[in-house]
Amino acid sequence: MPRAFASGQIAFGLVSIPVKLFSATEASEKISFNMIHRDCGSRIQQQLFCPKDERTIDRTETAKGYEFAKGQYVLFNEEELKAIEEKATQTIEISEFVPKEAIDPIYFQKANYMAPDKGGERAYALLSKALEQTGRWALAKYAARGKQYLVILRPLGKGIVMQQLFYPNEIRSMDELDLGEPIVKDNELKMAVQLAEMGATDEFHPEAYRDEVAERTRALIQRKIEGEEITSLEDEQPRAQVIDLMEALKASLAGSPRGRSSSSGGSSKSSGGGKTVSIKSGEKRKAPKAVASKPAGRASKAR
Repeated sequence: MPRAFASGQIAFGLVSIPVKLFSATEASEKISFNMIHRDCGSRIQQQLFCPKDERTIDRTETAKGYEFAKGQYVLFNEEELKAIEEKATQTIEISEFVPKEAIDPIYFQKANYMAPDKGGERAYALLSKALEQTGRWALAKYAARGKQYLVILRPLGKGIVMQQLFYPNEIRSMDELDLGEPIVKDNELKMAVQLAEMGATDEFHPEAYRDEVAERTRALIQRKIEGEEITSLEDEQPRAQVIDLMEALKASLAGSPRGRSSSSGGSSKSSGGGKTVSIKSGEKRKAPKAVASKPAGRASKAR
């Protein structure tokens, strides 16, 4: 059974719901490499070095400081750091209920499961059902570990998820990007919509996906452990083909299973299913025919 990392209570009007918090995710094993002394094979140790005194110092000689001007710091001791930290409230205070469509997923940060603590089962279930039926999420504030978090409480199955949100100042504006001012043609949009509908599904099945890059990396590391030499496969990857936007859409539609079955006569030999394509919109020259190729995601075996 998972272990709760915190407990608290939801302030829901005059109702107080005791809850326990559980991590909803677990980080995948990170593949990392260490710095090794090539001559003897020992792992290199990092030391604290003071460039002014030109010597290695002990951790007991350090203090935390805040840079208020270039190269100028104000130092804080442990007591002062504790005074600065936000006090944990243990209360998840709901401020308002908003339509779930009103919060863009770009604000989503970490997710935690919530479970009722002793005596809170009925009120917990009531809040979960209320959120489900209204189609709204509860926006709340929660203070812990020296920081105040903006969170939403959203229903999931029979339970509730507490989703931490980024604050607005932590989200970069898309106005910083140069998106250009392209003209979208009606026939191109119609074909793009048709292509999207062909690949549409009403359900999300995350179990169908896996981290293929991590699997490939582990396999190569294992081969290295067994004494094999690892060679680069970069030059063997299919190169992107620059073709006209309309031709790319036609080839993609013709290459899809539904597109082949619905095409009249089935005489088209074009296939956009596995080819990596760079699109150059509005190009007037005649585009080369798309040819079937091996999927770009699969690398050839190393020689």
